[in-house]
Amino acid sequence: MAENVLKISGLRVAYGGIQAVKGIDLEVNRGELITLIGANGAGKTTALKAITGTLPDCTVEGHITYMGKPIKGLNSFQLVKQRLAMVPEGRGVFTRMSIHENLLMGAYTRSDKAGIAADIDKWFGIFPRLKERSTQMAGTLSGGEQQMLAMARALMSHPQLLLLDEPSMGLAPIMVEKIFDVVRTVSAQGVTILLVEQNAKLALQAAHRGYVMDSGVITISGDAAGMLDDPRVREAYLGE
Repeated sequence: MAENVLKISGLRVAYGGIQAVKGIDLEVNRGELITLIGANGAGKTTALKAITGTLPDCTVEGHITYMGKPIKGLNSFQLVKQRLAMVPEGRGVFTRMSIHENLLMGAYTRSDKAGIAADIDKWFGIFPRLKERSTQMAGTLSGGEQQMLAMARALMSHPQLLLLDEPSMGLAPIMVEKIFDVVRTVSAQGVTILLVEQNAKLALQAAHRGYVMDSGVITISGDAAGMLDDPRVREAYLGE
C-alpha cells in the first residue's frame, strides 16, 4: 500500500463571506508527482497556502495531515524543519543576497557543512547559469534564473514534500521547458511533489496523477495520462 505523504480532507478556506476553497479532498503518496491544474482564480494557490500556513487572515476548516500528523495551524518555519518546502508563486528569492547565499539560506535547518557544499555543487551542475553567477545578487537575475534559484534553494532543505506554485508563470517557452525538465529530474530522484500549474498540458505530461480545480472545488481527478485524453480537460484546459 502506498505511503501517504499529504492528505487533505474537506478543506475549506473563506475570506470573510467569500469561499475560496469549498471542501476539497486531495492526497499525495510517497514518490508521486501530483499536479493541481485549473484556471486563474480557481483556488489552487489558496489551497497550497493553507497547507503551509501562509494565508492572510481567513478561516481554514478541514483536515491537513503530513506524514500522518496534523499540520493545520503550524507556522511555515516549523514545516521546513519537518522537511516540507514550497516554491511560491513569484519565486520569493532574497533579492539582496547572492545566489550562493540564497542556497545557504535554503539549508538553514541543516548542520552538515560537507553535505551542504555537495548539494550546492549538485544544483550548480543542474543549473549551470546559477554557477556562472554565484556571487551575483539574486534581484538582478532574469525571471527564469530566479525560478531556478527558488527551486534549488527549496531543494537544499532535503524536502520530503516539495510544493511548487506556478513555476512556469511569466517565463519564455524555452525556460518553461527547462523548468519542467528539472521538475521531472527531481521527481525521478524520489522527491514527492505537488505542482500547481496553469500550463495543464506540460503539468499532466510530467505528473503521475492530476486534479482539476474549478471555482474552489475539485471537478476531475485521476491518472494524468488519462486526463490528457479526457474531452472535458482537452476542451477546457488544453485548447482542443
